Amino acid sequence: MKYFGGALVAALALASPALAHLTPPVVLVSDRDAVLTLLAGARRFFVREVRLSAQEKAAIKHASGWTPEDDFYRFYVGRDEQGQMVGALVFVGDATIHGSIRVAVALGPDGKVRGAAVVELTEETYPWVKPLIDEQFTRDWVGHDSQSRFVLSERLTRVRSNSMTQFYGEVVASLVQRGALLYAHGMARPGGTAMGR
Repeated sequence: MKYFGGALVAALALASPALAHLTPPVVLVSDRDAVLTLLAGARRFFVREVRLSAQEKAAIKHASGWTPEDDFYRFYVGRDEQGQMVGALVFVGDATIHGSIRVAVALGPDGKVRGAAVVELTEETYPWVKPLIDEQFTRDWVGHDSQSRFVLSERLTRVRSNSMTQFYGEVVASLVQRGALLYAHGMARPGGTAMGR
């Protein structure tokens, strides 16, 4: 049994060299803490699953080049004590050559970014993303909506001099944009769920 397990691992490593290259995930912020922090002011929380139609997926692809692949996207909706919507948060991720990266994106009822945070990445990517996190780079996108350009700001020129930091900053920017697009085409669609629970 021990031999079989070792042989299986060796076979997988030979068949998929990229898998052997990946490093363990590093959780920077728990999902719970991300929801509570990015939806500050909310007192009650609900989960809303959004399924996109083929037309909505096509519209997102046309706007960004990205096609949503999941069957549904889970939004965490926060409401204040009076029942008014404070915002909604979605987790979005991407698999890169150096491992997965996952971001929490919070949006207000108007579809504008309230905040975003890198919640998980790999040990390998952490040194490249940490300088951006130290500069609180996601704050630059607060107030952006699905129509905005999500790029790294000029104030980050020093940390962007590392090509891998630049690359992962752009990955995070695209993930925040995806969150805004998912909100615009899923939660806030006409007759949609942004005004619902």
